[in-house]
Amino acid sequence: MTLLIIRHGETPLNVARVLQPADTPLSANGLAQADALAQRLRTAGLAGIVSSDLPRALATAQAIARVTGLALQTSALLHERNFGELRGLAYDGLGFDPLTAEAAPPGGESQAQFNARCQAAWAWLLAQQARVGGPLAVVTHGLVIRDWLQRGPLQLAPGMAPPQRLANTSLTIASAAAPHGVTLLDCTAHLADGAGGPGEDARSLSGG
Repeated sequence: MTLLIIRHGETPLNVARVLQPADTPLSANGLAQADALAQRLRTAGLAGIVSSDLPRALATAQAIARVTGLALQTSALLHERNFGELRGLAYDGLGFDPLTAEAAPPGGESQAQFNARCQAAWAWLLAQQARVGGPLAVVTHGLVIRDWLQRGPLQLAPGMAPPQRLANTSLTIASAAAPHGVTLLDCTAHLADGAGGPGEDARSLSGG
């Protein structure tokens, strides 16, 4: 059985390189990307969909739910890292990289707290996959997927390397069984004919 791991669609603040508040919606382009992804997954034989309940991920997952007719389960465990009072600020004006900072920003999560939550999220989604008994779509955020790629449990094949930035609505496919080998990484082939620009099989990992 497989896990189809998806970063949400584009938002206006992705484009502007701003740390995103929780209520950030998809842009018009992001909605088009989500629809293109949904069409790609229409015949993928999905058995279930799980998602972060933040609007940018939820809207992406809802597009998949509409074309597959599947129920959607959400969990706050799949949220992006909480950057607290830094949310709404531009990356480039901070003077440091917030995505790799170990300490918790005011009102936010430390790197250690976020890592622990990502591991809890992974355990939860494996339980959901076992419950539905088939391929599971997982819609989440860039830093969550990066954590799974860099710290485990996702295992890259020889010659694969984690991208520097996961593309919006990119698809990564991995085995639901340990050691959770990745067979497709950061693929945006569904965007080749329109929304979001040219499709690529591997793109360079940012937050969002």
